[in-house]
Amino acid sequence: MTTTAHRPGRFLLWRTNGLTHAGKWIFTYVLIGLIAGFGSIAFQYLCQVGSYFFLDMLAGYRPPAPVGESHLFPPSGTPFTRWMLLVVPVIGGLISGWLVYTFAPEAEGHGTDAAIDAYHNKGGFIRGRIPIIKTLASAVTITSGGSGGREGPIAQIGAGFGSFLATRLKLSDRERRIMLAAGIGAGVGSIFRAPMAGALFAAEVLYREPEFESEVIIPAGISSVVAYCVFCLFFGWGSLFHSDDFVFRNPLELGPYIVLAFVLVAGGVLYIKSFYGVQKVFKRLEIPNHFKPALGGLCTGIIGFFLPATLSFGYGYAQMALENELSILFLLGLAFGKILTTSFSIGSGGSGGVFGPSVVIGGALGGAVGKAFHALLPGIVTAPGAFVIVGMAGFFAAVSKAPISTIIFVSEMTNSYHLLLPSLLVCSLAFLLSKRWTIYVKQPLNRVSSNAHRGDFFVDVLESIRVRELLPSLRKVRLIPENMTFSEFREIFRSSQQHYFPVVNERKELTGIFSINDVRSVLFDDEIGELVRMKDIATTELITATPSEDINSVLKKFTVRNLQRLPVVKDDDPGFLLGMLDRREVIEYYNLRVQAIKQREGEPEKQPAEREASRLKAVSVGMAMNRQVETIPAAKTFESLSDFLRTRRFSAYPIVDQEGRLQGILSLSDIFKASKNPRHPLTAGDIATPGPVTVTEEDTLYTALNRLSKGDFAILPVVDRENPSRVVGIISRRDILKAFDDLFFKKTVAHDAKR
Repeated sequence: MTTTAHRPGRFLLWRTNGLTHAGKWIFTYVLIGLIAGFGSIAFQYLCQVGSYFFLDMLAGYRPPAPVGESHLFPPSGTPFTRWMLLVVPVIGGLISGWLVYTFAPEAEGHGTDAAIDAYHNKGGFIRGRIPIIKTLASAVTITSGGSGGREGPIAQIGAGFGSFLATRLKLSDRERRIMLAAGIGAGVGSIFRAPMAGALFAAEVLYREPEFESEVIIPAGISSVVAYCVFCLFFGWGSLFHSDDFVFRNPLELGPYIVLAFVLVAGGVLYIKSFYGVQKVFKRLEIPNHFKPALGGLCTGIIGFFLPATLSFGYGYAQMALENELSILFLLGLAFGKILTTSFSIGSGGSGGVFGPSVVIGGALGGAVGKAFHALLPGIVTAPGAFVIVGMAGFFAAVSKAPISTIIFVSEMTNSYHLLLPSLLVCSLAFLLSKRWTIYVKQPLNRVSSNAHRGDFFVDVLESIRVRELLPSLRKVRLIPENMTFSEFREIFRSSQQHYFPVVNERKELTGIFSINDVRSVLFDDEIGELVRMKDIATTELITATPSEDINSVLKKFTVRNLQRLPVVKDDDPGFLLGMLDRREVIEYYNLRVQAIKQREGEPEKQPAEREASRLKAVSVGMAMNRQVETIPAAKTFESLSDFLRTRRFSAYPIVDQEGRLQGILSLSDIFKASKNPRHPLTAGDIATPGPVTVTEEDTLYTALNRLSKGDFAILPVVDRENPSRVVGIISRRDILKAFDDLFFKKTVAHDAKR
């Protein structure tokens, strides 16, 4: 009765807490949408002012606008002066270069790629000044004639505020990434008047494969709707472009659309290669970075001198293509000229987006193909304008690897929803045919390849592996009877390389275990040799594993007690020892499984050195080593060694000569071997193992762990690469596994808490 009486209260408490939590997040995403919407408004005004000043007043060039936009200022009356098109982009490049390379070098290029990189590799963190500099630099670049789009800077405005808000609220990296992506969706969805597409784009553009970041869609959807409404309150409702109500009715028209897909892929590959080819050339130029955008502006101006339509946004010409007002020759010149001007404007270090130019290039190529087929097959291809819309979608799907959101984008931008079927066909073909290339080079292949999800993937893979798969790798060890005296154990230890010793009763059942560290304090005490039995030393609070366990839980057991090896017992008989499972074997097996998954999913096989680096996150020995190294002088007498080692942490130490040069390694085993056949006078240098195995600070942790395990060493001296006889530190399994836990296990704990 009591329990029943409390249930409604608990339900109400849960419901109240749930509503409070949901309300807090809704408010957060609404706030991101508001800031992104006002950011879009500010950027739109900057672009209008910049175009009026640079293109209209200085050059007398007034490109047409799409139906959904109008010029805020009346024409200045300046006559068109073609040679000024050579000068104005240079002025814009100088201003943009000074802004970017003086205040925020990360703001160069197209901003969406930078936001993608922040999502996957920087915990969603973007410096606060970057959106501001990106906005100003992009507005100057584009409105002075540079070819670029608005989605890059506006994506960084939204993403930057989302990152800033999450940082101020002290949220987790995961929550910051979601808020960053919500900002991307809000910015892009508002300025292109495509709120649904903005939300999907933010979730899809993060990967090269057709994979969505599902946790992003709802937050991005809320922010995108709010930002769209704010933007349209200032600039009016409706789509960016106007188009006739094109309808797909003839299946035979799919043939020309397939041809269009191949044309778009060819154009997309040319666009990507041209863009990054120009970028590579400019990075090699030995001139100050501040002046590179000006040089790119000069190249852009030269092209614009002959083809003015390729300068600035170019949306008005896409509108004219939709209305079938441009010739095939003009459309081809617009497409290929736009590829070059975008490459020089942005690839040289200027600032701007790549989606806007893609819409114009794809629309121009689509219009050219549509007009050609209309001339050849007028009964099948009746409306070339339809090919403009499908071309816009297919081209960007090819270069961005975001086919689904692109289809919605173009449908919302043109207010044309009856071409979804041919758009789906063309976008799918374009995506498949161009899988090797992408304009967003920061896109990882999929979630498996993303640093943002390495911890999640780590857990997923570990939970799929059972200990039984590692049974062939179990180490067979010497069992220690419970009633063995400590003196008898000393004789075993002299010839043993074991670090863990299982203790068994008369029936060979596992009853306890102890390690070298458990006995080191009494190892040299002869008085207790016959008095102490090994069951008195062993711990009976056993931590074991069974063949049916997954290695995620096993790794946690390793970590809780900082163990190197774990006893594996039968599922139905906890006293029957199957062997000892080494922590390194677990890590190695996980790495092999991950490599197999990546190869199965189409990732190129890495070279051995690259595989090794990836296994422990490319962490160097220098980042995990113990620099407080304690060495033993080679001249130290044998009598003083036992007292020295009894009070110290490690069971092995580097031996150095009078000049501090590495001579060997001295371990407990070396001392026992020497004590069995005493020869006087003995020194540490006499009994140490010469020619020690070493590592350098630059070696990877995997290299160090491999060398430790192969020789079953307690420690490795870390030596200077230039002077291999100089010891700069030591590294042990404990150091390596602590680094491994910091990289992976903490993420598994966070993952479990999240779930």
